[in-house]
Amino acid sequence: MSNPQQLRYSKEHEWLSAAEDGVSTIGITEHAANALGDVVFVQLPEVGDSVTAGETCGELESTKSVSDLYCPVSGEVTEINEDVVNDPSLVNSAPFEGGWLFKVRITDEPADLLTAAEYDAHIAG
Repeated sequence: MSNPQQLRYSKEHEWLSAAEDGVSTIGITEHAANALGDVVFVQLPEVGDSVTAGETCGELESTKSVSDLYCPVSGEVTEINEDVVNDPSLVNSAPFEGGWLFKVRITDEPADLLTAAEYDAHIAG
């Protein structure tokens, strides 16, 4: 499993793209998708919602369990991935591409986001 170098990661297994015009894309890592098993339902924040770094902003339901989705940054949701809402299996098949979850206009970014190497070390234990 290879975590893209250009992304940053939370200890709760979300990834964050570099901001383009102040907006970043958020998803969950391949490690998290594999741990969840087959994702069958996603509950995402609504466009216009304010999200807070480290706080719950949705849920992912798999054949194994229901897991909270945490936002790695604070800001306003600008877009949700309707493809994932309609086909949650994209989270498993393409967590870093078509399985992204939502986009946020960032107002605050915590200092504890990890590089790909730091995240690799985190999940290695």
